[in-house]
Amino acid sequence: MARVSLDDTITLALSVRDRHASATWYQENLGFSLIYHMDEAGWSEVQTNTKGVTLGLGEQAEPNPGNCVPVFGVANILEARKALESAGVRFDGETETIEGMVSTATFFDPDNNALMLAQDLTK
Repeated sequence: MARVSLDDTITLALSVRDRHASATWYQENLGFSLIYHMDEAGWSEVQTNTKGVTLGLGEQAEPNPGNCVPVFGVANILEARKALESAGVRFDGETETIEGMVSTATFFDPDNNALMLAQDLTK
């Protein structure tokens, strides 16, 4: 059975109407801190008060409340994807890359819950 080596980080991806307003809400109400806004990608991240756990805020015209996607950090997304695919894990399309930022790949558990791998390209 394939086993993927995960980093000690996780991002919980949420869909929101307005990333900037949502980031402010999380800062003001929960004491989280803004990591960044990436306007060209429609994405923002805030650091929670739990080490290694961030919230990713993906802007959508019609958010899907209650649908949180855990995003697991990996050192090498190609190796991680290959290991999971060799174990029969189903992926949703190709690995996507935002140059100089991140590579991501969405996959599914046996109950069709969406999960994601992410390789940080800023390191």
